Amino acid sequence: MWDPAKYLSFRAHRDRPAHDLLARVPERSARRVVDLGCGAGNLTSLLTARWPDAAVEATDSSPEMVEAARARGVDAQVEDVRDWKPSPDTDVVLCNAVLQWVPEHPELLRSWLPELPQGASFAFQVPGNFDSPSYAAIRELVAQPQWAAEGLLRADSVLGPQGYAELIADLGLGVDAWETTYAQRLEGPDPVLEWLSGTALRPVRASLDEQGWAEFRAELGARLRAAYPRRSDGTTWFPFRRVFAVAHRL
Repeated sequence: MWDPAKYLSFRAHRDRPAHDLLARVPERSARRVVDLGCGAGNLTSLLTARWPDAAVEATDSSPEMVEAARARGVDAQVEDVRDWKPSPDTDVVLCNAVLQWVPEHPELLRSWLPELPQGASFAFQVPGNFDSPSYAAIRELVAQPQWAAEGLLRADSVLGPQGYAELIADLGLGVDAWETTYAQRLEGPDPVLEWLSGTALRPVRASLDEQGWAEFRAELGARLRAAYPRRSDGTTWFPFRRVFAVAHRL
């Protein structure tokens, strides 16, 4: 289950890659724009502002996130990303921090992209930090029987920029692929733990009772504080690698 409030607690940091991603989508008119995996709808406004005359389609698999999006005035619908299909007028798709949760997403891209109309763009970004100290610490803990959890993202959950570039180019589409590591400035006690609680740790939280979750957080928090030490000014710097790709239907 997604917690929109927890996810949005780091909104300024989480939204930045989406802004950078959309900056690489060519300027052109659009008939339909899609926020695929819209979450709480906090990014849908970027699409409506840039393409005010387009029909807006927003979907997410989480009822909690869709409810939060609707509270923002977004006409979001509950739909699994695996069931989505582009329509003949789909000119722009934003898929922000979604595909890492879908192991078969390379095959979905191979089915979606050739179906886009001429001139359309499909822009997506995924986290690329699954080999980071934070994920290493999580994997070490969930390997212990008392904290075993299903659904944790693996180190090979996503491709690198070249992997996506080759996949898209092999389909005959134009592609712009790159990666960026953001040095995120976090503040407060255990900020990396709080950051991960809104995303990567959801499967762990769902598998544990309150006491187990508290014990897991305490153990993980200690490891994260060692890996990402807090500076004397209260700042914790958290490297945040993202992988981006924009496919263009020529």
